[in-house]
Amino acid sequence: FQEISRHVRELLGIEEPLFNRSIALPYRDNMGLFLERKSRSGQKADALTFSQFIQEAGLEPYPTVPPLPRAQT
Repeated sequence: FQEISRHVRELLGIEEPLFNRSIALPYRDNMGLFLERKSRSGQKADALTFSQFIQEAGLEPYPTVPPLPRAQT
């Protein structure tokens, strides 16, 4: 499961959630925070959208997935 999780994080461009993360570090990325919230079960979590989460959390919207590298010609 760890291998699958790592590949999913790579595809989504999110960092690994470290549980011993220092509070001195900058906030985690928006998508990582959103997926943490969505990981819980229930009607509220199921109905939550990314844009709704950003608005309710008072976060700044920004691109969550880095652009794919372009092939050099």
